[in-house]
Amino acid sequence: MNAQRTFELLIDGVGVKGEKHYPVINPATEEIIAQAPDATRAQLDAAVAAARRAFAAWKATPIAERQAKVAAMGAAIAAHIEELKRLLTAEQGKNLADAELDVGGGAYFCRQFAELTPPVEVHEDSKARRSATYRVPLGVVCAIAPWNYPVSIAIWKVAPALVAGNCVVLKPSPFTPLTTLRIAALVRGIFPPGVFNVLSGGDELGPWMTGHSGFDKISFTGSTATGRRVMASAAPTLKRLTLELGGNDAAIVLAGVDVQTAAEQVFRAAFTNSGQVCMATKRVYVHSQVYEAFAAAMVELANKATVGDGSKPGTDFGPIQNRPQYDRVKELIADCRANGYRFLCGGDAQTPARGYFIPLTLIDNPPENSRIVREEQFGPVLPLLRFDDLDAAVQKANDTHYGLGGSVWGPPEQAEAVAHRLDTGMVWVNEFGSMAPGQPFGGRKQSGFGVENGMAGLLEFTTIHTIVTSKKLGAA
Repeated sequence: MNAQRTFELLIDGVGVKGEKHYPVINPATEEIIAQAPDATRAQLDAAVAAARRAFAAWKATPIAERQAKVAAMGAAIAAHIEELKRLLTAEQGKNLADAELDVGGGAYFCRQFAELTPPVEVHEDSKARRSATYRVPLGVVCAIAPWNYPVSIAIWKVAPALVAGNCVVLKPSPFTPLTTLRIAALVRGIFPPGVFNVLSGGDELGPWMTGHSGFDKISFTGSTATGRRVMASAAPTLKRLTLELGGNDAAIVLAGVDVQTAAEQVFRAAFTNSGQVCMATKRVYVHSQVYEAFAAAMVELANKATVGDGSKPGTDFGPIQNRPQYDRVKELIADCRANGYRFLCGGDAQTPARGYFIPLTLIDNPPENSRIVREEQFGPVLPLLRFDDLDAAVQKANDTHYGLGGSVWGPPEQAEAVAHRLDTGMVWVNEFGSMAPGQPFGGRKQSGFGVENGMAGLLEFTTIHTIVTSKKLGAA
């Protein structure tokens, strides 16, 4: 990719050049692959003003027309999936197959949200009165997407917000803006001017947006620490919030499990996208009866996997997406080494001279109070923890300020009973990662609040409008 290639913002239905730019880095090569526009405060104000102007007409547009335009957005993404997946791999690092899933998932969720219509709840329809609650749009939505799944997670916000009748200003992560900006160009003619806007920018843009008085709602996906700052900046104007934040998701592997099958699934749950998934398995509690066999199966899978440039054939796992996260994961590995924890594989294995590569790493039964157990690593380093007492394992799984997801592996009836005991918003039993569009997803505790996906996710972008009409007074 030509490093001199530049991309445009989308403001009020037209492409807008950046007044200044910043470089976007390929994490596999550390090379500059393009220049992204760094939106100014004036450009943010222009995007918000355009969205506010467009809101009244978009809200009044029949929902079938809004749904059709969101479906058309999905079709445009799908039609350019080959181009978009290669661009995504170049800026994000994931292999081409995973990039296709991310882009294709965005197209799919557009189509699925385009089929949802907010319900009307009729409370009373008697001779005396009719009382009904309608769901109406909030206004202008600030959508902030992360760098791990830039397309799918952005669409989780944009598609339901638009179907519900809101206008949107979307900000991709400064680490992965390019695919989103390209999608903005592809869908430019679908929506009326101002309905859908896209701004890329550096560290200043996010706080400008979350504190901007012109937004009625913020939908943010990112770290818990940043989520706290988003919540604080939204407080002065009481913006509505959906926060999907960090996780330290536990898997519990029971004694009666099919070891090989469970190991293959947990391996994928932990290491997909090189562990850079909010709901990834980040610690695994394994019953002593199967611990050695399970650990051996995981090591075998890790040793067979190829870590490398996601654009190259045969690559299973790409690099860490950015230098700060790479340094953090290296620090956690160094902490494990300094404390004498046993490495089953990975660790300080040789990596390429360039690129943010971390070998798949398994840590053998570190202490419960170790950093690698207590903290969210967001990288391909996984602690395996031995247990004999199931009640104690459940207690340890729940002993965290996170509450995003989890999984249980074993005889179905027993595993589901354990799933009901986990303090998380989502639990998978004998599978991992299914995210059906009709299935609401959200966290507990400091993993955030609010819901994405499903009808519940659509309703996050609405507010109630209850109308009570007396039938006692007729026309004169």
